[in-house]
Amino acid sequence: MWTRCPTPLAYGSPPFASIDSVTVTRLSVQDASAHMLAGVHPLDSEAVPLEQAAGRVLARDVVSPVFLPPHDNASMDGFAAHADDVRESTSERPSRLHIIGTIAAGSAPTRALARGEAARIMTGAYLPPGADSVIRVEDTTVEAERVSVRDARDAGRNIRRRGEDVRADQVVMRAGTAIAAPHIGVLASVGCAEPQVHRRPRVAILATGDELVTLDRFDEVQSGTRIVSSNSYALAAAVRAAGGEPVPLGIAPDDPMALAARLREAEGCDLVLTSGGVSVGDFDYTRRVIAELGGTLSLWRVRMRPGAPLGFGTVFGVPWLGLPGNPVSALVTFELFGRPLIRTLAGHARPHRRTIGVTLADPVHLGAPLTHFLRAVLDSNASDVPVARLTGAQSSGMLTSMSAAEVLLIVPPDLLDVPAGAAVRALPLDGDLGGSDRFLS
Repeated sequence: MWTRCPTPLAYGSPPFASIDSVTVTRLSVQDASAHMLAGVHPLDSEAVPLEQAAGRVLARDVVSPVFLPPHDNASMDGFAAHADDVRESTSERPSRLHIIGTIAAGSAPTRALARGEAARIMTGAYLPPGADSVIRVEDTTVEAERVSVRDARDAGRNIRRRGEDVRADQVVMRAGTAIAAPHIGVLASVGCAEPQVHRRPRVAILATGDELVTLDRFDEVQSGTRIVSSNSYALAAAVRAAGGEPVPLGIAPDDPMALAARLREAEGCDLVLTSGGVSVGDFDYTRRVIAELGGTLSLWRVRMRPGAPLGFGTVFGVPWLGLPGNPVSALVTFELFGRPLIRTLAGHARPHRRTIGVTLADPVHLGAPLTHFLRAVLDSNASDVPVARLTGAQSSGMLTSMSAAEVLLIVPPDLLDVPAGAAVRALPLDGDLGGSDRFLS
């Protein structure tokens, strides 16, 4: 079963533009990333209920119509007073003030505060005119209608001034902000019930290969004749985690006409992901079919492992990313190239994850001058710089090693033998550490 993408909305900024009619091959991972993102722009915007805005990217500045706080108010429970009345207060010579009443949060004072007077006041309550201090309760003693202030430390303090957080007509949030829980609070405070955010990219996902089946045909897997298309499920989850909307197109057999038919179902999506069929085998038809559908191939093969047989271009006027079929290769290349594409389309100015420094626990011996991405876990007992240990064998078909990984170790092509204790960079696979606008930085 597969789903046809709906007709896309008009782009708010220029859509993806082909980079070059000439296919470039064997780029470095840094150059390949720059190549892919060069013509990609955020999608158009839509208004969403504030409750659904977390994880989205703001498309327009938000201007506050109000002051926050709207009035001078108390920042703690205590007694509103004049600073000059309590400035000389000590435990030996307390200042004694007449209590005129109580001001609760949400209620307005009934009159101004005269010299020699105080008012009980609750956190958030409006300060009465004339008051410029809130004396904390623990510095006071109450006797009938009088309060004795035993310390002068709160003279002129414990007040939130009108507009000290936000002023009316102030831009409180800029376009491009990735909305998280604190941003939701600010937007609610200024009455922004439906912020304008960039649309979530609709990402078509198509697996290729005669050997693949979906889970409803698991009996064929048990009989040893087929394997589950794990990429179909894993990539859908990865797309969703990156902020996109996965549109599964199912599995295409190793047949050009069938592959073309399935790819046509991707029309109207914002990005097309395929897995498999981009290498040089007799049944690798994806690049040929993309061209026959009027698409372009602007990049093929990257100097990395795993994931070297990678294709990129356009189809139906939107970016197409052809991932390798091996499960680990598919997920690694999605992490490096697919996730930033989705986040850029979704409006993120910092689409990449930040790397961290780690120390190798064991020596690493590599056989080719490529940028290697090795699956590893971090030693939680390490004090300063985390210690990274490989998850085991690094075959691109061993998906369990990817599921165990917390980071991808980045070994540059000029390092084939890396000793234990060496310092390298690593790409975390969970969380973005704030994001980065630079690839592998």
